[in-house]
Amino acid sequence: MSDLQPISAALEALLADVSVIGVESVPLEAAAGRVLAQAVTAQLDVPPFDNSAMDGYALRAADAGQWLPVSQRIAAGTQAKALAPGSCARIFTGGEIPPGADCVVMQERVQVDGDRALMPADIPAGDNVRRQGRDVRQGSVLLDAGERLEAAALGHLAGQGITQVSVRRRPCVALLSTGDEIIDPGTPLKPGQLYNSNRPMLRRLLENFGAEVVSTVSVPDDYARTVALLTAAAAEADLVVTTGGVSVGEEDHVKAALEAIGQLDMWKLAIRPGKPLALGRLPRDDGSQVRFVGLPGNPVSGFVGAWLFLRPLLGAMLGCPALTSLPAVTAKAGFATSTGPREHYMRVTLEFTPSGVTATAFEDQNSGVLSSCINADAFAVVPANSDIAEGDAISCLWLAG
Repeated sequence: MSDLQPISAALEALLADVSVIGVESVPLEAAAGRVLAQAVTAQLDVPPFDNSAMDGYALRAADAGQWLPVSQRIAAGTQAKALAPGSCARIFTGGEIPPGADCVVMQERVQVDGDRALMPADIPAGDNVRRQGRDVRQGSVLLDAGERLEAAALGHLAGQGITQVSVRRRPCVALLSTGDEIIDPGTPLKPGQLYNSNRPMLRRLLENFGAEVVSTVSVPDDYARTVALLTAAAAEADLVVTTGGVSVGEEDHVKAALEAIGQLDMWKLAIRPGKPLALGRLPRDDGSQVRFVGLPGNPVSGFVGAWLFLRPLLGAMLGCPALTSLPAVTAKAGFATSTGPREHYMRVTLEFTPSGVTATAFEDQNSGVLSSCINADAFAVVPANSDIAEGDAISCLWLAG
């Protein structure tokens, strides 16, 4: 197996000369999951004024420990007046701290008698006050280019009153399924046929990785049709992904078609599952090239290959550092295994405890057993030619988004 290439070489070939995709402007309400194209500068302080962290009474710390008249009531959203000397203000969470006050006492600690209140002693200045600009300062970088706009980031933008954002266009992906034996769900199975489990699985992963699947095509076991459909896919997509047809069988035409009309950068990797994986480029009529990833037909191999190769490729195309690599977690192996000349990516669950992290492997690691991927938290990476005993430390790639 000396001709098998390591995953590092495959990633180097895959990511070489990748161009970042173009930019479009979208409404903030439609920007969930998109990748920010330009850094955003804060136009406002957040919070925009000193405000109360709880329901209570605002006062000068120097006036603590005595009865004070309640001179005003400040609800959230109303403008506070200057605090009369020697008084306190009834205030509610989010209410503006009145000029002259420097602390807030929670209402549970205050004794109230009509329009006066007894304050506890020894209240420090600044207590229960959220200072203006504590979260964000006007003029600071709110979010960097390349940030993926998930829940907190969207809230951060909305807190500035932003309604429109510049994001990277979603890379367009053509997803081709090869093999006469593969049919769509809903069609009665004939002897020797299988339902296409790769297509919905990969569509979901591709969309999670920031892409838009613009076409799904079934490719027959025919060389001429394979060439024609690959050519058509390259004309409409930024990335062409195929499943199956990249091995060495008589009916596997994808690799040969790619070599005939495009460029094969890498084939056959020293990984398990997923050895027959093809990386390359397809030409367009305008002289440009489209990236090509040919995944194996076995569903687990396709699942693993999508995380290891499609995710970082799309991360590079989107200019999104968070997508270019998976976070690594060191865990204690809850299993024993050994490997041959290929690095093994085992599907595992992770259990986080005070004493550390334990990785438990699914019993059946065959590349056709897709059930091992449903509840997998991570891939335990077992180096080639290794023996792992239960309790050994092992690196796991966490499937975190």
